[in-house]
Amino acid sequence: MKRYIVLAMSVLLLTAWVFGNTAADLNKLFYEARRDRDRDKLFSVISEIEKNPNYSKDARHLTILADCYLELATWGVPDKDKEKTLEKARANAEAAIKIDPKNGRAHYIAGAAIGRLAQYKGIIQSLFMLGDYDKYIDTAIKLLNENDEEERLYKTFALIAKGMRDRDVPWPLNNYKRSEEMFKQALKLTPNYPNIYLEMGYLYLKTSDKQKAKEMFEKVIDSQPHPWLIKTHEEAVKDARSELAKLK
Repeated sequence: MKRYIVLAMSVLLLTAWVFGNTAADLNKLFYEARRDRDRDKLFSVISEIEKNPNYSKDARHLTILADCYLELATWGVPDKDKEKTLEKARANAEAAIKIDPKNGRAHYIAGAAIGRLAQYKGIIQSLFMLGDYDKYIDTAIKLLNENDEEERLYKTFALIAKGMRDRDVPWPLNNYKRSEEMFKQALKLTPNYPNIYLEMGYLYLKTSDKQKAKEMFEKVIDSQPHPWLIKTHEEAVKDARSELAKLK
């Protein structure tokens, strides 16, 4: 009997080791897919996770899966599929949070998905979603550890999301001063992510400070990309050039 117990425990430990190791590999593959905007690689990560019968019980896999769908909704699917792709991102992130309430990355993804989903809703409904958005983004900022390389990047994303929320919601729900502070905090955490300058440029356009906006857009163009966000930077440079052309 003892022999069978030992054997069963060994199988469980081996399964857990393989499952965890696969999660690390898939996470790395996701980062590469996001860096290069590689749809095939992104879909391969989704396929590998979803074919595992136990993925819905593992917060790590659910978080990676949610991130894949969030990224797909940004650039990897047609406009008609964006809303349902964001719903999948939100659902998987919220499932991860139920298993691991201290999962800061999942909180960020859930908030980001809700923020983007609000674009597909009417003004009233989108305002009702603001509470959930704030809850998830604020929790992400609190939970994510800036001393960890991966978590620092996601904390940066969450701070940017908070800055965009304070910048873009209608009066009296906006707060331009706090928006600027959020962007500055993000810049302190990840100074080699030039997209922060792009968002600050949009903020200064809203506050009618065209000179500061111009400076921010020029910084986007003159800066090197974050090594894990190369294609994102290329798009930011394109947007910055477009905004500068309007300011001439």
